Amino acid sequence: MTDTTVLVLGGRGKTGRRVVRRLRERGVTVRSAGRSGEVRFDWEAPETWEPALAGADAAYLVDAQDKPGVWDAEAALGELSRLAVAGGVRRLVLLQARVTELVGGKSLIAGERAVRESGAQWTVLRPNWFFQNFDEGVLLDAVRAGEVALPAGSGREPFVDTEDVAAVAVEALLEDGHAGQTYELSGARALTLEEAVGEIARATGRDIRYVPVEHQAYVDELVRYDVPADYALFVADLVAQIRDSKNATPTDTVRQVLGREPRDFSGFVKEAAARGVWNT
Repeated sequence: MTDTTVLVLGGRGKTGRRVVRRLRERGVTVRSAGRSGEVRFDWEAPETWEPALAGADAAYLVDAQDKPGVWDAEAALGELSRLAVAGGVRRLVLLQARVTELVGGKSLIAGERAVRESGAQWTVLRPNWFFQNFDEGVLLDAVRAGEVALPAGSGREPFVDTEDVAAVAVEALLEDGHAGQTYELSGARALTLEEAVGEIARATGRDIRYVPVEHQAYVDELVRYDVPADYALFVADLVAQIRDSKNATPTDTVRQVLGREPRDFSGFVKEAAARGVWNT
């Protein structure tokens, strides 16, 4: 499917922009979509959905679970999938999370059934926490400040590189053999937050430490910083997946799909430190 057009939702996001880049490197026509992207797409503005899908043969879907408020992922993805198939989209790749239980009252896999039942060829990606949460995401400011305080205890997480997630997504979008698959994507080894932050500290030569905090204390702290209470609980419950080592066992899916080992966390840390991203 290299002679194709692919719609990428969240085209400026952590995985989306990497999917866009990799598709374009392979000569694929890409419609990079978002609220302020090349193609306008807004989950809260359904009138943007059908125009965004126009002309696409395949689509990379990222839903809106990671936001405050009520979100019916199954209904939204069901309607989008219906419009996609009606418009000629043949292949859907859905980014979810490697979390199968409720977090903050939300199901992060709620939309999977809608995509599976769409009539298109489908692939679901369920990655672990991203490496890039440390250098461009929710943990960046804490790392720069020298203290990462989270309710993650001493649990383990096989963090995964978004480049590996994007590479798997591109294979599923373009190549045969991935239809009907749910891919759990992880790095090669599970780390505690103390170990992960310790690697960053050594690479930067800075005093950066991980501080475990209590679950409710973390929720209360976020609320004090004007984070909506429902979203504060969502974030805390998501971090608790690490605390309880819910998804601590690494998978070999990246190697199976790409024919190589996933990128190691140490390599990511050295590269990010060399860019000076954690300098103060």
